[in-house]
Amino acid sequence: MGCFNRWKSYRGACQVNVKPEENNPLFKLSGGFSLQKRYILKGRADMDDNNINQPDEQDIGQNPEQSENESNSGKTRGYQIICAKLGLSMCVYFICRLLAGWALLQFANIAGSLNETFFSLLSSLILIIIVYIIPVIITALIFKSFNNYKGKYRKLYKKPKRLARAMGTFPASFGFGYGIALLTLLVSYLISRFSSGHTYIEDLLRPTVIEPSSNLAGVFAMVFMLVVIAPVLEEFWVRGIMFDALKPFGTGMAIILTSIIFGLMHGSLYMLFYTTAYGFALGYIRYATGSLFIVTILHAIINSIAAGTLLLSSLTELTNDENRLINTIYIIYILAVFAMIIIGIIVFLSKIPAIKRFKIENSWTQTGPWRKAALFFVSAPVILMMILAFNEISGGLITNLFIGG
Repeated sequence: MGCFNRWKSYRGACQVNVKPEENNPLFKLSGGFSLQKRYILKGRADMDDNNINQPDEQDIGQNPEQSENESNSGKTRGYQIICAKLGLSMCVYFICRLLAGWALLQFANIAGSLNETFFSLLSSLILIIIVYIIPVIITALIFKSFNNYKGKYRKLYKKPKRLARAMGTFPASFGFGYGIALLTLLVSYLISRFSSGHTYIEDLLRPTVIEPSSNLAGVFAMVFMLVVIAPVLEEFWVRGIMFDALKPFGTGMAIILTSIIFGLMHGSLYMLFYTTAYGFALGYIRYATGSLFIVTILHAIINSIAAGTLLLSSLTELTNDENRLINTIYIIYILAVFAMIIIGIIVFLSKIPAIKRFKIENSWTQTGPWRKAALFFVSAPVILMMILAFNEISGGLITNLFIGG
């Protein structure tokens, strides 16, 4: 019993005198392992105050600035590796897009005798596998996400504590994205209005429209891709794997880079701007809620608006504009969408002061944002990614030069 009491007094003395604060160089040099535990493990609980505040022999002579520089250098190297992995995964994606176009063309040549409905369903399946599933799996393997997320999927898709408040961000997000889309249309109009003749940029800025079809099976397959497949896989891919890989190097940079990647992956100059804007909004919400659940739902809602337009326009074409009920519903739907855009823009503008007050943590303050961006864009895989993205956005300009020439 006496030994136990002496042990408690020794332990209490060490706890009182040791203050491992984060700003204390000794605490940094100890790697977060408190000096109190060191001395107890070494049987030195009888050290006096002066001895407790002295570093171990192996710590003497180490410069805190040198240690911090080495830590920053290691983090820079880790960031460069993550950037290279991001570029590599996006290179895989753009190559898969090229392969999907070639595969659909070959499938159309050999499946001419197939039923139109069956052909549309098989084409959609080929598109889903090559453009979505394969790149996501390869990206997950590159980042070892299956191991990192093992047992954590429920936490990754947890419902936010304030679900209603999180859903309330939809009007502002919707208005922000479509506000950028309207600005893009305005720029396209000004180019066509003041330019002499038809321009190449005007073609690239032309809105990407999914053509309506009289084949309802193909339409419903496209709606399913827009509302279910794209939101689930793209959010897990971009704001799951990529966002979590970049977050240790600064949440703000994670939001910016994943937004740019999200915009590029849509493969259209017109869509680049407003999908990047949506990427900013969804990345901001992903950080604020810490969950993929809400951003997946919001992504699905945004895509469902385009899907509704596609479905109603296809039904109108199927009835040859003779069904007054469908035509009326279509007109009301378009007017409602425009009203939502106007309301969303107003809500977004009213939210700007609150957005400015929201502070985003930066876990890597030693390196500024411009240097982080430079390190990202000078990475060899990222440069190749940008070349492939330019080829996709320009309508295959590079592939036409090499293959067509």
